[in-house]
Amino acid sequence: MALNKRELFLKRRLRVRNKLRKISDGRPRLSVHRSSKNISVQLIDDAKGVTLAAASSLEKDLGVVGKNNVEAAAKIGAAIAERAKKAGVEEVIFDRGGFLFHGKIKALADAAREGGLKF
Repeated sequence: MALNKRELFLKRRLRVRNKLRKISDGRPRLSVHRSSKNISVQLIDDAKGVTLAAASSLEKDLGVVGKNNVEAAAKIGAAIAERAKKAGVEEVIFDRGGFLFHGKIKALADAAREGGLKF
């Protein structure tokens, strides 16, 4: 029963989301998406179905346009923490999707924690 990378990714994503749904307690979800060229993060209120804040490496004012490395991920994490504070959010649930908590995803999470988000 050999699964390809995409199927393993989708299984991991569903497993993570189902666990988060059980422990969320109404907290917003910090959802991360990583592509081969960019990284983006959204702060989502699942109860209302709205995005409270977002940050991406496509934004020119962050100075990491088109970069997808650990330094860019750290800047994105700091930016989302600042924007979450402006939106009045301090506690979130970290949704890594199907991505492993390593490298860029870990750098983003650590920078968001240093910026004041609790998860």
